[in-house]
Amino acid sequence: MATTADIRMGLILKLNEELFQVVDFGQNKTARAAAKVWAKLKSVESGKNTEHTWNSGDNIFPVRVEKHPYQFLYHDETGYHFMSSETYEQISLDESKVENPKFYKDGQECFMLINTDTDKPMTVELPDKIDLLVTYTEPGLRGDTATKTLKPATVETGATVMVPLFVNSDEMIRINAHTGEYIERVK
Repeated sequence: MATTADIRMGLILKLNEELFQVVDFGQNKTARAAAKVWAKLKSVESGKNTEHTWNSGDNIFPVRVEKHPYQFLYHDETGYHFMSSETYEQISLDESKVENPKFYKDGQECFMLINTDTDKPMTVELPDKIDLLVTYTEPGLRGDTATKTLKPATVETGATVMVPLFVNSDEMIRINAHTGEYIERVK
């Protein structure tokens, strides 16, 4: 049995007969009252966000989840299509189960979280860092690198990412796949 001390980012837990993924969590302590643990949760089925608070030490019910490598194949009106890197089995998921769908490109490596109780896929997530080609951005001016000024850039998937002024079109950049923030240029 797990308690609130076991809560961590990305944990899948059962709450009111529904599965939720922990997006953020923290603890509130007051002088006289017992500590409270709060968590921002995202529903695995519907994708809706909610918050929940427990007393410190309360029992929680985590779900055993396995992470399997998959490859993104393509997207069409029926959903997002993936192929297992281990068994070559293909699977289709709707957009609500795909984390940051705007950053997926054909052949992209990703990870599928599978509920071990039901053997059904719950969600798909990208690695922490991904490399994408900048297809269009306004040219930067020489000498404008001293400040942290950012400009919009369109990447090969069609998503818009804010990048420093020195990044130009046709350059590879590395971004954080979870937040969409620029990390660095790729040589």
